[in-house]
Amino acid sequence: MDKAREAALKALAEIETKKAYSNLVLKKILRDNTLDARDRGFITELVYGTVTRKLTLDWIISQFSKTKLSKLSFWVLLILRMGVYQLLFLDRVPVSAACNTSVNLSKRYAKASSGFVNAILRNVSRKKSEIKLQEIQTGSPVKDLSVRYSFPEFLVKAWISDFGRDFTLKLLEALLERPDFCVRINTMKTTVEEVTQELSEAGMDVTPGRFLPEALVLSGVSDISRASVFLDGEITVQDESSMLVAHILDPQPGERILDVCAAPGGKTTHIAQLMKNQGHITAWDIHEHKTKLIRETAHRLGITIIDTETRDALEPADRTKQQYHRVLVDAPCSGTGIIRRKPDIKWQREPEDFNSLIEVQKKILYNAGSIVVPGGVLVYSTCSLDVRENEQVVRDFLRNNPDFEASGLDVYLPEKLRGRQGSSEGMFQLFPHIDNTDGFFIARMKKKN
Repeated sequence: MDKAREAALKALAEIETKKAYSNLVLKKILRDNTLDARDRGFITELVYGTVTRKLTLDWIISQFSKTKLSKLSFWVLLILRMGVYQLLFLDRVPVSAACNTSVNLSKRYAKASSGFVNAILRNVSRKKSEIKLQEIQTGSPVKDLSVRYSFPEFLVKAWISDFGRDFTLKLLEALLERPDFCVRINTMKTTVEEVTQELSEAGMDVTPGRFLPEALVLSGVSDISRASVFLDGEITVQDESSMLVAHILDPQPGERILDVCAAPGGKTTHIAQLMKNQGHITAWDIHEHKTKLIRETAHRLGITIIDTETRDALEPADRTKQQYHRVLVDAPCSGTGIIRRKPDIKWQREPEDFNSLIEVQKKILYNAGSIVVPGGVLVYSTCSLDVRENEQVVRDFLRNNPDFEASGLDVYLPEKLRGRQGSSEGMFQLFPHIDNTDGFFIARMKKKN
């Protein structure tokens, strides 16, 4: 039995049955010390690729199977998806390997269907050249894009409405790609030059970040948790889009800062780093196990100014006891901007989710605004591409809270990003196909004196 493919199959099963995030499932499976680097990379590619392309894969299977997908057994469908993904999207995998290993898996997990699996995959391999994704015709323009790019129809329709068809096409294409593996240098312990040298000597391909001096991009890496530079707290994993949030907050040494929805602590510890570990940061999260993650990350990075509280940000804060110079609300959101990292998000979201999320975002932002000192700063961010969760939430807040005003962003942005649409109004959106980062929204507001 092919160990890597079986591990990938088990991961896909857990993602499907438990609605688990693919990155977390993979992290657990890749702890297996018997897996070599090649196996780890292949498992990661199979899992992410199969989840990312699920709708397209199902459409292709349906063209070759006389049995409806709804009638196929759970394991057969997963094995077929993984097999078709290898045949159509992994050029370096031989047809025989993709077919034979899939049949072997079916003999263990769905023995009566091994002949069926073999027949479908052999047929797909023979007619591979005839399968042209860009020519898929379903009778509906939105559904055509949904199947070609493997996205739910409601998301495709919403993005066409918000951004236009051409923009949406480029966005969909970008969201199918694997994102960069980006790390943040802990400048309290080391320098960019020293870390670059250490990683290069370890055989990693290292390039500078696109926008920020403390960012590095690593190629061909999916996990760095065992590297000495990580264990020693010299680096932490964080996308540049997320790093920009702390720069826009612009924390100063000695200030009192609140991070409202702080786990797992990437932005919190970056704020502390920019403060040179001087001052005080309160980090809230609703779950105790997540506040533990913040403490662990802070300890690894050598940060001592963060206090965590297990607290629901929806509960009104006591403004007579708590006042902060700067407050960050990295709000719970749909996560559509990080679909490249968590492709399962697009299959777990429903259209009705957005209304409930927006209400939560508005309440948290209102509560956070109440404990900002006069003259203080309130930053709102999401990893969403949805206008309703972003610009509309901020405009609603400013309309209902006249003691706050938008704060222009250009002075806090790297030169390459200045002058973007909305930045003069204190709002800023990053897009994967434009910036090659996660999709991130950031707004900055200031409380009047």
